[in-house]
Amino acid sequence: MIFKPRAADLDPVDVENALLRAALGDYSDEAAILLLITSGHWLPQLHHAGLITLDGNVDGDGLWAHIAWPGLDGAVGIGTITGSSSQRRVLQAAASIADGHPIDLGDLAAGLDRRALTLVLAAIAHAAGSHEHHHITRDLDGAPHPGGRLPPLVPWPQANIQ
Repeated sequence: MIFKPRAADLDPVDVENALLRAALGDYSDEAAILLLITSGHWLPQLHHAGLITLDGNVDGDGLWAHIAWPGLDGAVGIGTITGSSSQRRVLQAAASIADGHPIDLGDLAAGLDRRALTLVLAAIAHAAGSHEHHHITRDLDGAPHPGGRLPPLVPWPQANIQ
């Protein structure tokens, strides 16, 4: 009998890698996963609560994993996963970026601490593809030509920013 692997059986780093592997190439999905990974708060809880599912070895390079975005509100509502007001807003931002959950940006921004605000801004910049933008130069005729790559508009912060 062959058992299908479960996210709960994996090391947290393997879960992060599986989530990133599945998101690769979709800037919104990448941004949401990087937001949750970088925040450091939510992935362990989502992992423990069974809100991360595995798709198996989809591409031959390893397991793929996905977050059950529709189940987040219910899990927060009954206390299966918990966090501070700022942490909950980070989770809401990730769900909005990845799965289109509507969010009030004014309420979101007003309730973020500085670290969370930096992470959400980096996620939005990533979802917009700012890490792939290039300088545009123009020749004498005004025709545009791509130049060197620009840095991300808001880079992902180093660990332990305050």
